[in-house]
Amino acid sequence: MLNVEKIREMNIFSRRIQMEVVKMIAGLGIGHLGGSLSVTDLLSVLYCNQMKYDPKNPQWEDRDWFILSKGHAGPALYSTLALKGFMPVEELATLNRPHTKLPSHVDRTKTPGVDMTCGSLGQGASAAAGIALGFQMDGKDNYVYVAFGDGEINEGQVWEMALFAGHRKLSHLIGFVDYNKLQLDGPTDEICKLGDVAKKFEEFGWYAQSVDGHDVAAIDEAIERAKAQSEKPSMIVLNTVKGNGWSRSANQVGSHSRGLNEEELKEALAEMQAAIDSY
Repeated sequence: MLNVEKIREMNIFSRRIQMEVVKMIAGLGIGHLGGSLSVTDLLSVLYCNQMKYDPKNPQWEDRDWFILSKGHAGPALYSTLALKGFMPVEELATLNRPHTKLPSHVDRTKTPGVDMTCGSLGQGASAAAGIALGFQMDGKDNYVYVAFGDGEINEGQVWEMALFAGHRKLSHLIGFVDYNKLQLDGPTDEICKLGDVAKKFEEFGWYAQSVDGHDVAAIDEAIERAKAQSEKPSMIVLNTVKGNGWSRSANQVGSHSRGLNEEELKEALAEMQAAIDSY
């Protein structure tokens, strides 16, 4: 059970990630804003409390792995890594510019701390299961965490992985669905209705949970429950709001990819700072 101070720390860190995200995207002029803002609470829990990692040694063999299968949310992961010391925060200003280490979609060959290249939706699923199987075969206790978008799980590759991981009982594989109910072209239920996502994964042999994806304590407790069982891979469905953290982007289809002008940036940063001040 997390204490009040730890919860406060994670809430503040999530807002700090968001502040760097909006600054990066405003500086570039356009970027994947909505899906980046909706996963910052998850990233805060993982990097503040759950994962084993070493910013000074990103390739540490005993680390836990994080795979951002929804690779377009790179700005959120880059901000997290910079704030945790994998790179200078000033480097975030190079997002998707020539010769950058921070491309539009995450790339393990360019960015310290990025464990898997992702962008073509669904491919992070197969990589995560393969890595988890390798650790299982080698008798290692590293955890593999993988985050999907809800639109992404329209991809058949995700469900091929789900069947395989359930069959192989990859208990050190913990997945998350960023269930913000919106994708590039509109609401997920209008494009390809997902139904009960947790129940679907249960049918594939997973230990599945659904929680408030903006409640850091609830996310942390769900991960602890996932780790407490050793028979199945785990899927945690995070009920989130696309564009969370800024009123003008929250729950807006158009926030999937957009820019911010100078006035909007000031507004977004003020809202995020107000949230920090309220904790």
